[in-house]
Amino acid sequence: MTIRIGFDIGSTTIKAVVLDEHNNILYKSYERHMSQARQKALEKIVELKEYCKEPFSFAISGSGALGLCEAGDLPFVQEVFASASAIKRFYPNTDCAIELGGEDAKILFFQGSLEQRMNSSCAGGTGAFIDQMASLLNMSLEQMNEASFHYQKIYPIASRCGVFAKSDIQPLINQGVDKADLCASIFQCVVNQTITSLAQGRKIEGNILFLGGPLFFLSGLRKRFEETLNLEPSQSVCPDTAIHFVALGTALCSEKEFTYDELVGKLQALVDMPMEVESSLPLFENEEDYQNFIDRHQQNDVEYGNLEHYEGKTYLGIDSGSTTTKLVLIGENHQILYQSYTSNKGNPLDVVLEDLKRIYAINPKVRIYGAYSTGYGEELMRVAFHLDGGVVETMAHYVAARFFNPQVDYILDIGGQDIKCFKIRDGHIDDIVLNEACSSGCGSFIETFAHSLGYDAKEFARLGLHSKNPVDLGTRCTVFMNSGVKQAQKNGATIEDISAGLCKSVVKNALYKVIRARNKDDIGKHIVVQGGTFQNDAILRSFEQELGYEVIRPSIAHLMGAFGAALYAKKLHRTKSAVLGPDALASFSHTSRSVACNGCTNHCSLTINTFADGTRLVAGNKCDKMIKSIEKKTELPDLYKDKMEMLEKQKQKYHHEQKILMPFVLNNYDMLPFWTKFFDCLQIEVHWSSPTTQEMYHDGQQTIPSDTACFPAKVVHGHIMQLLKEKEESIFYPCMTYNVDEHQSDNHFNCPLVAYYPENIAANMDFKDKKFYYPYITVDDPNSFAKTMQKTLEQMGFNYKRSQIKYALQQGLLERQIFHEQLVQKHLDAVNFARANAIPMVVLCGRPYHLDPLINHQIHKLLIQLGFVVLSEESVPRQQKQKVFVLNQWTYHARLYQAAKYVSENPDMELVQLVSFGCGIDAITSDEVKDILKDANKFYTQIKIDEIDNLGAARIRLRSLKEAIQEGKEN
Repeated sequence: MTIRIGFDIGSTTIKAVVLDEHNNILYKSYERHMSQARQKALEKIVELKEYCKEPFSFAISGSGALGLCEAGDLPFVQEVFASASAIKRFYPNTDCAIELGGEDAKILFFQGSLEQRMNSSCAGGTGAFIDQMASLLNMSLEQMNEASFHYQKIYPIASRCGVFAKSDIQPLINQGVDKADLCASIFQCVVNQTITSLAQGRKIEGNILFLGGPLFFLSGLRKRFEETLNLEPSQSVCPDTAIHFVALGTALCSEKEFTYDELVGKLQALVDMPMEVESSLPLFENEEDYQNFIDRHQQNDVEYGNLEHYEGKTYLGIDSGSTTTKLVLIGENHQILYQSYTSNKGNPLDVVLEDLKRIYAINPKVRIYGAYSTGYGEELMRVAFHLDGGVVETMAHYVAARFFNPQVDYILDIGGQDIKCFKIRDGHIDDIVLNEACSSGCGSFIETFAHSLGYDAKEFARLGLHSKNPVDLGTRCTVFMNSGVKQAQKNGATIEDISAGLCKSVVKNALYKVIRARNKDDIGKHIVVQGGTFQNDAILRSFEQELGYEVIRPSIAHLMGAFGAALYAKKLHRTKSAVLGPDALASFSHTSRSVACNGCTNHCSLTINTFADGTRLVAGNKCDKMIKSIEKKTELPDLYKDKMEMLEKQKQKYHHEQKILMPFVLNNYDMLPFWTKFFDCLQIEVHWSSPTTQEMYHDGQQTIPSDTACFPAKVVHGHIMQLLKEKEESIFYPCMTYNVDEHQSDNHFNCPLVAYYPENIAANMDFKDKKFYYPYITVDDPNSFAKTMQKTLEQMGFNYKRSQIKYALQQGLLERQIFHEQLVQKHLDAVNFARANAIPMVVLCGRPYHLDPLINHQIHKLLIQLGFVVLSEESVPRQQKQKVFVLNQWTYHARLYQAAKYVSENPDMELVQLVSFGCGIDAITSDEVKDILKDANKFYTQIKIDEIDNLGAARIRLRSLKEAIQEGKEN
């Protein structure tokens, strides 16, 4: 009997399959190798000795196998080839196979020639990602799977980064969203990641085979795939060999024969082989060095008091953070009477409830004279427990840092998943930096690894202090660094070396990915570090080593937000607090339900929280329509709202029998007045697509060829899908290398994505019975324009003379100019209103297409809620062309620079820049805009936006801007 054995050694597991000569499976196994892949492979062959009596064929596959095979001269089978071989042998009718592993994800297309798509540098949307989400929700994978079947609503969650998805989930937890909804939403974001990032525009259709551990064990995840891809039951197959499939294919492909003793000898030699580890300097030279470090930092301590016997006034601060909740009660002399630092475990309300009960139990007569909250869950805590107010967390942390060092000029706060950096100038916050798309420099980075290696975070951190050769892991994606850690383990690194290496990586990520420090002077001289992550001595030491000088870490670094909120309460509150007493706490209860708001076309996902005393909190809203208790104030001018209304009127302005279709996307937000008038002159009406919705975006998702495109480009596919449902047969969407020359820049290009995205649409979408026209045109050259448009119109079935087209061109440009003049007048009216009423103004800068309500996530409404008059860079009156220190050749960028100069000359204006994830050019524009503002001592606030509409970080940033402006006035 000919035996064939195949191993699949992945990032976390080893799978083995034994086949007989008829390809019947005699044995199969699936086990974790705990980073000891070589040892496990040897043990497995020893276990299979009964199948190895005669020479047998053997091969290995998998992401963890290539180095092992090269070192041991063992046969290696590429895993895609192994999977494809098994699929063709056992499931020949498969059109597409989707395989999700621990850290890898791939799709195999079998229609036509075999094509494979695989994740590269990010492990978002894989098994490791789902494991982290289960840990965040404090649920087992089995519980998570079961809960996902009982969802009521799917929320948008990013799976672009395993750790950073927490920034989308945490606010939902803090809003009280049901866990069933969260579980289904997490699975849906894995589906979306697979469709957009892996399929890259190729449609997933036909008979689908689901492979890999996550898809085998999580039927709820398969259900999300089946519903999203509209699969019939007969089209969806998940075999009982799904977790062994690569090993099965490897056994099929094995050709080289071995005897048992020969193979055992090779594997034993691999186990015994010494390995090299790349390392860096130790954190401490010796025990004395460590003790001096401890003594120095113990000088920054606080005074403590006895709550049980305290009789004076007290002040409460609660910091409801991303992964933990902190609570501090202080006395009249700032002494700490009670403190608490607790993991949320998915329910921060329960944490605070227990703390408040404990405070009243220790001292039933305690007199609380002020209670303030801060952090992600600020509003939930304030409403639930009837606190006296809330303070934006940036200000809470600054107030706390100033308590320890009145001269503080730089604050670095590293929390569970967020990094906040504040530069202080002249006694107020001058610059705020928050991490945007990656949290590889945060506390959960360390916590995740500690848990995966079987340690709690504190114990794991202590181990690193005594490392002699910290592993150099560089700066990489959190989830994906698993493989780097595992490789270091395979190479003989100790757990101490790995812990110290990870701590150094956290610091490097914070300094070079978030702060983007060019040198020490960029940071400051009087640095206070805080946040739970800096309680880790290894991280603190790594930070001082990397900077080259000493910093202050308060003894309550992990409680600074709560301490700052308590100091705020002491400063601002004079009467007895309204916080719930013992009786109210005893009967405290909380329920939540999810609804969709029908107040406008945005249909915001709302969570309605109801408490025992009838108090309600509506969370998730982007305006005040759902909140009946808010008294109606004077409506503040909003140029984003005004321009959108102007464009909608322009769409309806001209009517004709002849019609064409155009997508309301990208540069058409700028050119819509031109095109409506141009075609009106030719007796043609333009039927535009509607503003983007989530449903529209998802409709076009499968045709997006690249996940690196910015969100405004991705939504174009959904607009085309909408136009394909209309009765008109011609879709017109021209390529425009140049914009209209506004004489503000050295040239007037459109950005490449805007200019040529119609090419992308033409190459990746099926237009069915429609015709798609995308000529290359330039409106600054009448002859070229007329020639090209005459030919395109003829193809559409319209015949016009070039003279008619040139006349229409002139009229279109005139209409566009009149439209802009009307917008400028609205801007001037808004400025006059703001100044007459002493209201601060924000120029919300971006691109014209940031007007789209799905793309801008209603950030302009958030600014209105915060009490700003909102202007736009488009509405700014044309300035004289100015000198900038970058190549100024794009029209939209020139507007940004002009707006920055305009703001710098007006003391009552600030600038907020919207930047799309994936926009490489904005790396240049944002630095130039920041420099222009800095020269005028103005704040620079940047908000990065993509398809995820959770505004937690944006709200913090904008509230911080408001507080900083107020601080500046007071000083």
